[in-house]
Amino acid sequence: MTKIIGTKHPAYKSRRRGMREGRFNGAYYYALEIERNIIPKIKTDRNWVLLNCKGFARHHSVVFIHNNLNPQAYDWLKMWGYKDLVLVCGIPETCEKVAHLGRTIYLPLSIDVAEVEQYKTEKTRRAAFVGRAVKRKGIEFPEDIDYLEGMERSQLLQEMAKYETVYAVGRCAIEAKALGCEIKPYDPRFPDPSIWKVVDNSEAAAILQKELNRIDRR
Repeated sequence: MTKIIGTKHPAYKSRRRGMREGRFNGAYYYALEIERNIIPKIKTDRNWVLLNCKGFARHHSVVFIHNNLNPQAYDWLKMWGYKDLVLVCGIPETCEKVAHLGRTIYLPLSIDVAEVEQYKTEKTRRAAFVGRAVKRKGIEFPEDIDYLEGMERSQLLQEMAKYETVYAVGRCAIEAKALGCEIKPYDPRFPDPSIWKVVDNSEAAAILQKELNRIDRR
């Protein structure tokens, strides 16, 4: 029977309860959508590792890599001897960095477009940074912008929808784009905000199925 190590796994639930900062992190919300909108559409006998719970994995698994800045955080998979892994990366460059762990797939980051678009509203504010505070460490922003940090996702989407311009990367940038915000760069790794495309979870599921079929030769 296929196993899912995700948001409901006891190890992750315990870890999340102990988080002081980062409780509302992108990996958690992405994993929720993978569980709800992507896995049910995929035909595979592989297990699923959706969150980086050190020591908890399975052989013959699909592993989602969320940490593009420090992908070595997943090296325990090799140290603990897990075999036959497919690593799913949301940034093409990350595929090379985790190739020693197994086969790699580039899967564009995706969102639940219909869910996000429910928060669309009139633009009444100018500009904001959106994301975890640690991501803007050492970076200078215009003095007159707001900072949307440490919020539960529904509150974040509600507030972000009010802004004309958003400084964001990853899924935050994609969600902002779906809300009609202009995306501005701030992370030197991603100088061109046009890389953030609005891709729905259902589109990502179709891409992932095709890639898994290729690897497992279904």
